[in-house]
Amino acid sequence: MKKIIFMGTPDFAVPVLDALFEDEAYEIVLVVTQPDRPKGRKRQLTASPVKESAMQHGIPVFQPEKLSEQYDALLSYDADLIVTAAYGQLLPQQVLDYPPYGCVNVHASLLPELRGGAPIHYAILQGKKKTGITIMYMAEKLDAGDIISQQSIEITDVDHVGTMHDKLAAVGADLLIETLPSIFAHTNDRIIQNDAEATFAPNITREQERIDWQQPGTVVYNKIRGLHPWPVAYTLFESNRMKVWWAELTNKQYKESQPGEVVEVGADAFIVASGDGIGIRLTDIQLAGKKRMMVAELLRGNPDLVQVGQLLE
Repeated sequence: MKKIIFMGTPDFAVPVLDALFEDEAYEIVLVVTQPDRPKGRKRQLTASPVKESAMQHGIPVFQPEKLSEQYDALLSYDADLIVTAAYGQLLPQQVLDYPPYGCVNVHASLLPELRGGAPIHYAILQGKKKTGITIMYMAEKLDAGDIISQQSIEITDVDHVGTMHDKLAAVGADLLIETLPSIFAHTNDRIIQNDAEATFAPNITREQERIDWQQPGTVVYNKIRGLHPWPVAYTLFESNRMKVWWAELTNKQYKESQPGEVVEVGADAFIVASGDGIGIRLTDIQLAGKKRMMVAELLRGNPDLVQVGQLLE
Protein backbone atom coordinates (compact mmCIF):
# COMPACT_ATOMS: atom_id res chain seq x y z
CA MET A 1 0.00 0.00 0.00
CA LYS A 2 1.45 3.34 -1.07
CA LYS A 3 1.48 6.16 1.46
CA ILE A 4 0.19 9.55 0.32
CA ILE A 5 0.14 13.01 1.85
CA PHE A 6 -2.80 14.99 0.48
CA MET A 7 -2.80 18.78 0.36
CA GLY A 8 -5.92 20.78 -0.50
CA THR A 9 -8.35 23.31 0.90
CA PRO A 10 -11.66 24.15 -0.89
CA ASP A 11 -14.64 22.08 -2.06
CA PHE A 12 -12.89 21.34 -5.37
CA ALA A 13 -10.33 19.18 -3.55
CA VAL A 14 -12.81 17.09 -1.54
CA PRO A 15 -13.78 14.59 -4.30
CA VAL A 16 -10.06 14.02 -4.95
CA LEU A 17 -9.41 13.32 -1.26
CA ASP A 18 -12.47 11.06 -1.02
CA ALA A 19 -11.43 9.07 -4.11
CA LEU A 20 -7.97 8.47 -2.67
CA PHE A 21 -9.43 7.46 0.69
CA GLU A 22 -11.79 4.96 -0.91
CA ASP A 23 -9.06 3.32 -3.01
CA GLU A 24 -7.57 0.43 -1.04
CA ALA A 25 -4.26 0.74 -2.90
CA TYR A 26 -3.42 3.91 -0.98
CA GLU A 27 -3.14 5.08 2.61
CA ILE A 28 -3.51 8.81 3.28
CA VAL A 29 -1.13 9.36 6.17
CA LEU A 30 -1.67 13.12 6.48
CA VAL A 31 -3.89 15.89 5.12
CA VAL A 32 -2.42 19.39 4.86
CA THR A 33 -4.86 22.28 4.51
CA GLN A 34 -5.10 25.99 5.21
CA PRO A 35 -5.71 27.17 8.80
CA ASP A 36 -9.27 27.73 9.96
CA ARG A 37 -10.44 31.17 8.79
CA PRO A 38 -13.12 33.62 10.04
CA LYS A 39 -16.29 33.26 7.99
CA GLY A 40 -19.71 34.86 7.81
CA ARG A 41 -21.06 37.92 9.56
CA LYS A 42 -20.09 36.60 12.97
CA ARG A 43 -16.52 35.94 11.72
CA GLN A 44 -16.57 32.51 13.32
CA LEU A 45 -13.48 30.37 12.75
CA THR A 46 -14.41 27.76 10.16
CA ALA A 47 -12.56 24.66 8.99
CA SER A 48 -11.85 24.19 5.30
CA PRO A 49 -13.98 21.64 3.41
CA VAL A 50 -10.89 19.43 3.09
CA LYS A 51 -10.31 19.49 6.86
CA GLU A 52 -13.92 18.53 7.47
CA SER A 53 -13.61 15.59 5.06
CA ALA A 54 -10.30 14.48 6.59
CA MET A 55 -11.79 14.52 10.09
CA GLN A 56 -14.72 12.41 8.91
CA HIS A 57 -12.24 9.89 7.52
CA GLY A 58 -10.12 9.96 10.67
CA ILE A 59 -7.01 11.26 8.89
CA PRO A 60 -4.50 13.46 10.79
CA VAL A 61 -4.62 17.12 9.73
CA PHE A 62 -1.77 19.66 9.58
CA GLN A 63 -2.57 23.38 9.08
CA PRO A 64 0.59 25.48 8.70
CA GLU A 65 0.13 29.23 8.27
CA LYS A 66 3.28 29.28 6.13
CA LEU A 67 4.29 25.91 4.73
CA SER A 68 7.62 27.36 3.61
CA GLU A 69 8.55 27.81 7.29
CA GLN A 70 6.70 24.87 8.87
CA TYR A 71 7.26 21.92 6.55
CA ASP A 72 9.43 19.79 8.88
CA ALA A 73 6.36 17.99 10.29
CA LEU A 74 5.63 16.56 6.83
CA LEU A 75 9.00 14.90 6.51
CA SER A 76 8.38 12.43 9.34
CA TYR A 77 5.50 10.66 7.61
CA ASP A 78 7.59 8.58 5.19
CA ALA A 79 5.14 9.23 2.34
CA ASP A 80 5.69 7.81 -1.14
CA LEU A 81 3.85 10.65 -2.93
CA ILE A 82 2.31 14.04 -2.26
CA VAL A 83 -0.94 14.89 -4.07
CA THR A 84 -2.21 18.48 -4.11
CA ALA A 85 -5.47 19.97 -5.34
CA ALA A 86 -6.15 23.69 -4.85
CA TYR A 87 -4.08 23.80 -1.67
CA GLY A 88 -3.40 27.53 -1.84
CA GLN A 89 0.30 27.71 -0.99
CA LEU A 90 3.42 27.05 -3.03
CA LEU A 91 5.45 24.05 -1.93
CA PRO A 92 9.07 24.78 -1.01
CA GLN A 93 11.79 22.84 -2.82
CA GLN A 94 12.50 20.80 0.32
CA VAL A 95 8.96 19.40 0.16
CA LEU A 96 9.06 18.90 -3.62
CA ASP A 97 12.23 16.85 -3.22
CA TYR A 98 10.98 14.78 -0.29
CA PRO A 99 8.73 11.95 -1.58
CA PRO A 100 10.39 9.28 -3.76
CA TYR A 101 7.58 9.43 -6.37
CA GLY A 102 7.42 13.21 -6.36
CA CYS A 103 4.60 15.69 -5.87
CA VAL A 104 1.66 15.80 -8.29
CA ASN A 105 -1.10 18.36 -8.67
CA VAL A 106 -4.68 18.16 -9.91
CA HIS A 107 -5.17 21.41 -11.84
CA ALA A 108 -8.44 22.61 -13.37
CA SER A 109 -7.27 23.61 -16.84
CA LEU A 110 -5.58 22.18 -19.90
CA LEU A 111 -2.07 23.38 -19.12
CA PRO A 112 -0.16 25.37 -20.20
CA GLU A 113 -3.40 27.35 -20.54
CA LEU A 114 -4.68 29.14 -17.46
CA ARG A 115 -1.97 28.69 -14.88
CA GLY A 116 -2.96 30.17 -11.54
CA GLY A 117 -5.63 30.18 -8.87
CA ALA A 118 -8.81 30.88 -10.88
CA PRO A 119 -8.69 28.71 -14.03
CA ILE A 120 -12.40 27.85 -13.98
CA HIS A 121 -13.41 31.50 -13.82
CA TYR A 122 -11.14 32.53 -16.67
CA ALA A 123 -12.18 29.66 -18.91
CA ILE A 124 -15.74 31.03 -18.83
CA LEU A 125 -14.77 34.72 -18.77
CA GLN A 126 -12.78 34.12 -21.96
CA GLY A 127 -15.67 32.31 -23.64
CA LYS A 128 -13.82 29.01 -24.04
CA LYS A 129 -15.78 26.06 -25.40
CA LYS A 130 -13.73 23.48 -23.51
CA THR A 131 -11.45 23.16 -20.52
CA GLY A 132 -10.27 20.20 -18.51
CA ILE A 133 -8.05 18.65 -15.87
CA THR A 134 -4.29 18.28 -15.89
CA ILE A 135 -2.39 15.91 -13.63
CA MET A 136 1.13 17.32 -13.44
CA TYR A 137 4.36 17.08 -11.51
CA MET A 138 4.85 20.08 -9.29
CA ALA A 139 7.70 22.54 -9.68
CA GLU A 140 8.69 25.70 -7.81
CA LYS A 141 7.29 27.79 -10.67
CA LEU A 142 3.49 28.06 -10.48
CA ASP A 143 1.70 25.33 -12.49
CA ALA A 144 4.73 24.91 -14.77
CA GLY A 145 5.62 21.29 -14.01
CA ASP A 146 5.65 18.42 -16.48
CA ILE A 147 2.25 17.14 -17.63
CA ILE A 148 1.39 13.52 -16.81
CA SER A 149 -2.19 13.25 -18.10
CA GLN A 150 -5.08 15.44 -19.26
CA GLN A 151 -8.78 15.14 -19.91
CA SER A 152 -10.93 17.80 -21.59
CA ILE A 153 -14.62 18.54 -21.08
CA GLU A 154 -17.06 20.82 -22.90
CA ILE A 155 -18.24 24.17 -21.58
CA THR A 156 -21.83 24.74 -22.69
CA ASP A 157 -23.41 28.17 -23.21
CA VAL A 158 -25.32 27.87 -19.93
CA ASP A 159 -22.47 26.58 -17.78
CA HIS A 160 -21.12 28.82 -15.04
CA VAL A 161 -18.34 28.56 -12.47
CA GLY A 162 -20.49 26.47 -10.14
CA THR A 163 -21.45 23.83 -12.70
CA MET A 164 -17.94 23.61 -14.15
CA HIS A 165 -16.43 23.44 -10.67
CA ASP A 166 -18.47 20.34 -9.86
CA LYS A 167 -17.83 18.69 -13.23
CA LEU A 168 -14.10 19.33 -13.06
CA ALA A 169 -13.80 18.17 -9.45
CA ALA A 170 -15.34 14.83 -10.43
CA VAL A 171 -13.14 14.53 -13.53
CA GLY A 172 -10.08 15.41 -11.48
CA ALA A 173 -10.76 12.68 -8.94
CA ASP A 174 -11.32 10.06 -11.64
CA LEU A 175 -8.31 11.08 -13.72
CA LEU A 176 -6.00 11.01 -10.70
CA ILE A 177 -7.07 7.50 -9.76
CA GLU A 178 -6.56 6.40 -13.39
CA THR A 179 -3.12 8.05 -13.51
CA LEU A 180 -1.58 6.97 -10.18
CA PRO A 181 -0.76 3.36 -11.15
CA SER A 182 1.45 4.56 -14.01
CA ILE A 183 3.22 7.01 -11.69
CA PHE A 184 4.05 4.28 -9.21
CA ALA A 185 5.10 1.96 -12.05
CA HIS A 186 7.30 4.68 -13.61
CA THR A 187 5.45 4.22 -16.92
CA ASN A 188 3.63 7.57 -16.99
CA ASP A 189 4.04 10.30 -19.58
CA ARG A 190 6.13 13.33 -18.66
CA ILE A 191 5.48 16.15 -21.13
CA ILE A 192 7.40 19.39 -20.68
CA GLN A 193 5.16 22.45 -20.88
CA ASN A 194 5.85 25.06 -23.54
CA ASP A 195 6.14 28.28 -21.55
CA ALA A 196 5.60 30.30 -24.73
CA GLU A 197 2.03 28.94 -24.89
CA ALA A 198 1.24 29.66 -21.24
CA THR A 199 -1.70 31.85 -20.26
CA PHE A 200 -2.59 32.88 -16.74
CA ALA A 201 -5.59 32.91 -14.42
CA PRO A 202 -4.73 34.97 -11.33
CA ASN A 203 -7.25 35.31 -8.54
CA ILE A 204 -10.22 37.53 -9.40
CA THR A 205 -9.89 41.14 -8.19
CA ARG A 206 -12.68 43.40 -6.98
CA GLU A 207 -12.23 45.57 -10.06
CA GLN A 208 -12.91 42.61 -12.36
CA GLU A 209 -16.31 42.01 -10.78
CA ARG A 210 -17.87 45.17 -12.24
CA ILE A 211 -19.80 44.81 -15.50
CA ASP A 212 -18.67 47.05 -18.35
CA TRP A 213 -21.81 47.61 -20.40
CA GLN A 214 -19.71 49.05 -23.23
CA GLN A 215 -18.53 45.50 -23.96
CA PRO A 216 -20.35 43.27 -26.47
CA GLY A 217 -23.25 41.20 -25.20
CA THR A 218 -21.36 37.91 -25.24
CA VAL A 219 -18.58 39.44 -23.14
CA VAL A 220 -21.08 40.80 -20.60
CA TYR A 221 -22.87 37.44 -20.43
CA ASN A 222 -19.58 35.59 -19.97
CA LYS A 223 -18.69 38.00 -17.16
CA ILE A 224 -21.93 37.22 -15.31
CA ARG A 225 -21.64 33.43 -15.64
CA GLY A 226 -17.86 33.54 -15.18
CA LEU A 227 -18.38 35.05 -11.71
CA HIS A 228 -21.40 32.96 -10.68
CA PRO A 229 -21.94 31.84 -7.96
CA TRP A 230 -18.80 33.50 -6.61
CA PRO A 231 -17.65 36.22 -6.33
CA VAL A 232 -20.66 37.53 -8.40
CA ALA A 233 -20.64 40.34 -10.99
CA TYR A 234 -22.10 43.71 -10.12
CA THR A 235 -23.22 46.98 -11.69
CA LEU A 236 -24.37 50.33 -10.34
CA PHE A 237 -28.13 50.87 -10.09
CA GLU A 238 -29.12 54.40 -9.04
CA SER A 239 -25.46 54.87 -7.99
CA ASN A 240 -25.59 51.87 -5.63
CA ARG A 241 -23.95 48.51 -6.07
CA MET A 242 -26.29 45.84 -7.47
CA LYS A 243 -25.12 42.25 -7.77
CA VAL A 244 -26.17 40.42 -10.91
CA TRP A 245 -26.45 36.78 -9.90
CA TRP A 246 -27.83 35.55 -13.19
CA ALA A 247 -28.88 36.76 -16.60
CA GLU A 248 -29.52 35.44 -20.10
CA LEU A 249 -28.12 36.46 -23.45
CA THR A 250 -31.02 37.40 -25.74
CA ASN A 251 -31.14 37.36 -29.52
CA LYS A 252 -32.59 40.87 -29.52
CA GLN A 253 -30.64 43.95 -30.60
CA TYR A 254 -31.18 47.48 -29.40
CA LYS A 255 -28.85 49.47 -31.64
CA GLU A 256 -30.40 52.82 -30.78
CA SER A 257 -29.94 52.39 -27.03
CA GLN A 258 -27.01 53.36 -24.85
CA PRO A 259 -24.86 50.62 -23.28
CA GLY A 260 -26.29 49.95 -19.84
CA GLU A 261 -29.74 51.32 -20.69
CA VAL A 262 -32.81 49.43 -19.52
CA VAL A 263 -34.72 48.74 -22.74
CA GLU A 264 -37.51 46.42 -21.60
CA VAL A 265 -39.15 45.62 -18.27
CA GLY A 266 -41.26 42.47 -18.00
CA ALA A 267 -42.99 40.62 -15.20
CA ASP A 268 -40.00 38.44 -14.38
CA ALA A 269 -36.95 40.22 -15.83
CA PHE A 270 -35.62 43.41 -17.36
CA ILE A 271 -33.37 43.73 -20.40
CA VAL A 272 -30.27 45.91 -20.55
CA ALA A 273 -28.48 46.92 -23.76
CA SER A 274 -24.81 46.03 -24.16
CA GLY A 275 -22.10 47.72 -26.21
CA ASP A 276 -23.05 46.02 -29.49
CA GLY A 277 -26.79 46.42 -28.85
CA ILE A 278 -27.41 42.83 -27.76
CA GLY A 279 -29.87 42.67 -24.86
CA ILE A 280 -28.96 41.04 -21.54
CA ARG A 281 -31.98 39.73 -19.63
CA LEU A 282 -31.44 40.12 -15.87
CA THR A 283 -33.39 37.56 -13.83
CA ASP A 284 -31.65 37.25 -10.45
CA ILE A 285 -30.21 40.28 -8.65
CA GLN A 286 -29.32 41.69 -5.24
CA LEU A 287 -29.84 45.37 -4.46
CA ALA A 288 -27.45 47.12 -2.07
CA GLY A 289 -28.25 46.20 1.52
CA LYS A 290 -30.92 43.70 0.48
CA LYS A 291 -31.09 39.95 0.11
CA ARG A 292 -30.74 38.18 -3.22
CA MET A 293 -34.06 38.02 -5.09
CA MET A 294 -35.48 36.85 -8.37
CA VAL A 295 -36.49 39.88 -10.43
CA ALA A 296 -40.04 38.50 -10.69
CA GLU A 297 -40.40 38.58 -6.89
CA LEU A 298 -38.75 41.99 -6.62
CA LEU A 299 -40.98 43.62 -9.22
CA ARG A 300 -44.13 42.15 -7.70
CA GLY A 301 -43.46 44.15 -4.56
CA ASN A 302 -41.91 47.15 -6.33
CA PRO A 303 -43.46 47.36 -9.80
CA ASP A 304 -42.00 50.82 -10.51
CA LEU A 305 -38.49 50.07 -9.26
CA VAL A 306 -37.00 49.58 -12.72
CA GLN A 307 -37.97 51.87 -15.58
CA VAL A 308 -37.22 51.79 -19.31
CA GLY A 309 -34.51 54.38 -19.95
CA GLN A 310 -32.70 53.96 -16.65
CA LEU A 311 -28.93 53.55 -16.97
CA LEU A 312 -26.85 50.94 -15.21
CA GLU A 313 -23.21 51.84 -14.83
